[in-house]
Amino acid sequence: MKLKLLLASSALTVLAGCAHTQSNQFSSKDMSPARALHDNVVVMDTHLDTPANLSRPGFDITARHDPILDYSQVDLPRMIEGGLDGGFWVIYTQQGPLTDFGYQTARDHALMRAMAIQRMLAAYPEHFEIATKSDDAARIKAEGKRIVYQSIENSYPLGEDVSMLRTFYNFGVRMVGPVHFANNQFADSGTDLTGPKWNGLSPLGEDLVKEANRLGMILDASHAHDLTFDDMVELSATPIILSHSGTKTLYDHPRNLDDARLKKLAASGGVIQMNALGAYLKNLREQPARKKAFESFIELSKSFGDDPTPEQREQLLNMRRKIDAEFPADMADFEDFAEQLLYVLKLIGPEHVGIGADWDGGGGVIGMRDIAAFPLITERLLAEGYSEADLELIWGGNVLRLLKAAEDHAASLKEN
Repeated sequence: MKLKLLLASSALTVLAGCAHTQSNQFSSKDMSPARALHDNVVVMDTHLDTPANLSRPGFDITARHDPILDYSQVDLPRMIEGGLDGGFWVIYTQQGPLTDFGYQTARDHALMRAMAIQRMLAAYPEHFEIATKSDDAARIKAEGKRIVYQSIENSYPLGEDVSMLRTFYNFGVRMVGPVHFANNQFADSGTDLTGPKWNGLSPLGEDLVKEANRLGMILDASHAHDLTFDDMVELSATPIILSHSGTKTLYDHPRNLDDARLKKLAASGGVIQMNALGAYLKNLREQPARKKAFESFIELSKSFGDDPTPEQREQLLNMRRKIDAEFPADMADFEDFAEQLLYVLKLIGPEHVGIGADWDGGGGVIGMRDIAAFPLITERLLAEGYSEADLELIWGGNVLRLLKAAEDHAASLKEN
């Protein structure tokens, strides 16, 4: 059970009491103009936390799951229904102590998460294909398969050996974020309650940026402190991304970016991918009773470790369903998500905006509870006057441009 998702419990994708009344308005058989356009472009999400589910006993990525029953949001049937061609599948590691033992434990966890992705690719070559180059996406889509780029969320598992990044590059990783919820050896986090430790990137973090540039990887500033973002934009030889973030103007949260920095991002050629995690979209109602119930849930989850048994997982699921039934969560809805998306599009243009909803990591809103609802975004953007060319950029073109820039820079270093 992934602690990151649990800590985002105030923005749960579903409500046990009312989730069955929510339905996605599109299906793979819908041949409306919006659906036809949606199917025509390369549709990618830059933050799929689904690898956390791949190691679960009994989880089958090719079978349809129900977010009401197991809180899963991504699988092959729903990717097809929602027209999601793929995206960046995340190797996430929870932040731990900055010690040799902590680094070793995190490294092993990250390698196992990477291996889970490799097992999926090996088990279902007819459905999924690894992508490592910017031009892989269109080819894989044309072959009727799902695109599997990979990213690292939280570079903590690298320890103090930046050369470890090459190991993950060899696994196929092409995006890397230095930090998550807490400051680490590389950078300051936007949500560390103690405040900045390094005032941005640490010296080791600067080395990480340079190594990512050398290898040809996109740098991801989601979760980074504003000062870390500033350093990354300044130091990176290629444009950076925020793989799942939002706008501070509409909701002042440390995970979101202010207008000045969004404009700075765009001026540098970078891209922000808009998240759909409710707690970062709006100020949700405080629920002390629910929070207290989840404290017990999180403690139980921690006691089971990163790989609970099937029996332990069922115990956790039953406990979580009970909490949702007794204390329904306050949630953001699709209009809250659309408001942020449209605001940022107007501010910096479709050349610098995409989608990274944070599926299987806490993302999802009322009206868009899993990836099957993705065509709703296309429909809304068309209604707002955005063109097919704009949609091509927003759904995949922008992140592929960044990957191409990273590839070209790495190639230029080898030539010199």
